[in-house]
Amino acid sequence: MRWSPHPCTLRQLQYVLAVADTRSFRQAASLCGVSQPSLSAQVAQLERALGVALFERTRRRVLATRAGEELLARARAVLREADDLAQAAARLADPFASALRIGVIPTISPYLLPEIAPVLRAEHARLRVVWTEDKTPILVERLHAGDLDAALVALEADLGDVEHEIIGRDPFVLAAPLGHRLGVRTGPATPRELAGTSVLLLDDGHCFREQALAWCSRAHAEELDYRATSLPTLTQMVADGAGVTLLPMLAVATETRRAPLRIRPFAAPAPGRTLALVWRRGAPVAPALRAVAATIRKVHTRIERARRPR
Repeated sequence: MRWSPHPCTLRQLQYVLAVADTRSFRQAASLCGVSQPSLSAQVAQLERALGVALFERTRRRVLATRAGEELLARARAVLREADDLAQAAARLADPFASALRIGVIPTISPYLLPEIAPVLRAEHARLRVVWTEDKTPILVERLHAGDLDAALVALEADLGDVEHEIIGRDPFVLAAPLGHRLGVRTGPATPRELAGTSVLLLDDGHCFREQALAWCSRAHAEELDYRATSLPTLTQMVADGAGVTLLPMLAVATETRRAPLRIRPFAAPAPGRTLALVWRRGAPVAPALRAVAATIRKVHTRIERARRPR
């Protein structure tokens, strides 16, 4: 630990990162709410203090130098820690008084968020949640960069070093068009039945695709060249007779209202995924996130019970 003055301030680090992200001193100044001459002077002062040129400047563009790229990455980490410090102080004063930024994957959001949102508002009236929908790799990158506080994802995906609260198990089911040989059969479906069957899946980047593909490969099913961009598109293609697919149980009630499908559970051990709320290890918002996870878990359990046969 050093006790002498540091050569830079947090505000200067914000300035240089704004320049790096926008590649423009003018846009960076606008982003930071200061005049361009003031920002330029602070960036130049920081470069002199560090003894390193952070940017290559021409009339047409601004690029980070090789040394600048390494130092900017460290500056981003410092600001992320500073943000965590400020959030920790706010949370200690009132853990539910500020907004939480939570990412959610597309194979969960339309089926669970409408049920979650009103319950969260009722149980945590002072807490505001800002939801962001995207594929797992993008959410994980934004989570570790500090752009998100948490993400609602499948725990089986590659998530890095995170803490988590399990929401519940979401089994996969077989979805077939009406009249398909696999659709007219009764009882749980088995991997043997899918051998040689044409299966439609989501496109790359969806963790549900990777989980379904791994199971279909073991069952010797054949993936079609066409890949859907969303579960609604996938189910519509199946209903039109293009093949069969796997669906998360969470999506069945909604998707079967949109398209006529025959749904069959799989015989044990059935494929599935583990829904979880994940966040950066040591994040100051962890107590609030655990409370949010408990509410989501309660809602998911209620949904599960409602779909069980009576």
